[in-house]
Amino acid sequence: MARAEKVSIYQPDQEGLIFPEIPSFNSFESERKYMKEHLVGACRAFAAHDFDYGFAGHLTVRDPEHKDLYWTNPMAVPFSQVSMSNLILADHEGRVVEGDYAINRAGFVLHSAVHHDHPDIVAMCHAHTVYGTAWAATGRPLDPISQDAAAFFEDHVVIDDEAGKVAVESEAGGKVSQAFGTARAAIHKNHGLLTASRHSIDAAAFWFIALERCCKQQLAVEAAGIKPVFVPEDKARYSREHVGSEYIGWLHFQPLYQDVLAKNPDMLN
Repeated sequence: MARAEKVSIYQPDQEGLIFPEIPSFNSFESERKYMKEHLVGACRAFAAHDFDYGFAGHLTVRDPEHKDLYWTNPMAVPFSQVSMSNLILADHEGRVVEGDYAINRAGFVLHSAVHHDHPDIVAMCHAHTVYGTAWAATGRPLDPISQDAAAFFEDHVVIDDEAGKVAVESEAGGKVSQAFGTARAAIHKNHGLLTASRHSIDAAAFWFIALERCCKQQLAVEAAGIKPVFVPEDKARYSREHVGSEYIGWLHFQPLYQDVLAKNPDMLN
């Protein structure tokens, strides 16, 4: 798993206190096990947030040893039933290397393009969510109306190309891949939200959940006819650096993971 720089204000200043620590691994096997467990945890967290929409939605994480392969959720299995036993390992050509289920064509086109073109990207998430899809119809980036939204300030893009086109064409994958050259989140016009992480599936999953929440917040403000006060640019950048990092995304995901694991002990079967 890629390392993420810690932010001092989130570290306990006393020894002996319980605090989540980014794990280190002494083998590919132990790292792979951790990644797969947290990929399953991310799927279960998506289920808890009602992100299912038929068979749409896919989460991927690059294998730590075989960098040209990635793990993903099985086709047409609800997020609530994803487990260690039914994950799929696929290559960039869409061929299933390990697992019993077919691969989602749309997931293959979008995710494989990003993983192939950006070797540093570890994980990626996409789902057809209510608020993210609604906001994507505006073709606008999110405004810095809160500290939550400021976490994405100047770190998300709007993809105009392929608007309204079902994302199963290779060209669509190329457009999405270009967007993640600098950003970690994208609003795909008339499609929905995507996030990527250069650190972990934990961070990619949490920032997807956070981005969906920010879309909901902005839609609520605009529906109320309120003219919001924006966070000033300098403070928005400060917030992004301190509450929008890869490490903070990983840290935010840990209580979500513990919650879904406690409620779904079968997920690691």
